[in-house]
Amino acid sequence: MPSTNQPETTPSRPDLSHVNEILCQFPRPASSDVIPLLQAVQARYGYLPAEVLGAIAKRTRISLTQMYGVATFYAQFSFMPRGRHLVRPCRGTACHVRGAKRIVSSVQKHLGVADGGTTKDLKFSLATVACLGTCFLSPVMMVNDRFYGNLSPEKATKILDNCV
Repeated sequence: MPSTNQPETTPSRPDLSHVNEILCQFPRPASSDVIPLLQAVQARYGYLPAEVLGAIAKRTRISLTQMYGVATFYAQFSFMPRGRHLVRPCRGTACHVRGAKRIVSSVQKHLGVADGGTTKDLKFSLATVACLGTCFLSPVMMVNDRFYGNLSPEKATKILDNCV
């Protein structure tokens, strides 16, 4: 079974066979299920494929407009495939003062993507954040759910090299 952190297929042709599996989690989907439904889709595909959302809208009483409205409001949702590893360098005040700009620049160069981008191999997605709330570790970044602090540009790229 593929990892739930990666897309099932290419973004232009998602595998619709998982729609039934997702809908089985919601026997009688209602508007109150939109967020958990979108989370289930994103967990399965790694992003929110338009074709999958359309198929779900056709089979439920939830409008496609409502799903898009919710999905565009919350930053946790993505309409493009994300990498297996989400890299989030902090650009908050404490991190900024202690060299976050150099960390971000180094990570961007190392991955070959700009902020908000995903590597072609879908291994990494880069998303700078306003604050990670760990100022005592500044400069800091998260990779997936793990914090890395007291970074230098070299240390940041070495962390990325160790991601499997």
